[in-house]
Amino acid sequence: MKDVYLSIGTNMGERYENLQHAVALLKEKSNIEVVRISSVYETAAVGYTDQADFLNIAVHIKTNVSSADMLEICQSIEQELGRIREFRWGPRIIDLDILLYNHENIKTESLIVPHPRMYERAFVLVPLVEITPSPLGEQLQQAHNLLQQMDCENEGVTLWKTFKEPSTVH
Repeated sequence: MKDVYLSIGTNMGERYENLQHAVALLKEKSNIEVVRISSVYETAAVGYTDQADFLNIAVHIKTNVSSADMLEICQSIEQELGRIREFRWGPRIIDLDILLYNHENIKTESLIVPHPRMYERAFVLVPLVEITPSPLGEQLQQAHNLLQQMDCENEGVTLWKTFKEPSTVH
């Protein structure tokens, strides 16, 4: 089984329910085991800032699917939840990004892992480090080291609440 770390974010509609629904859809996949889910963090928008704040989580999963298939699964969940890509860094109902895939470095036309901007963004590093208290591998060690150097309060990252899985998802 491969260790995969995802970042999930949302800033449209019922943000918290969007996160819960995305995790529930991941859990429905027979070839994915959700291992750990971070707390929920509220963060200011990056890039295009004239939009609502985001809620973000990190999710550690174990899977036997390829990185390309994992990307397809993430994109299918985004589509199922109504994601529309209007413009770069714009508002979104849900966003699933593959941060790390089994400590591998991947560069294809459709996927770059580690995620190319994860080391620059506190809203990604804070939840990721929360679910990886003992970093294994160079990529996670780098994430832990960079987070120690960041001023997360000035980066606009605040703990919002503990993630709770719903008993049922509609």
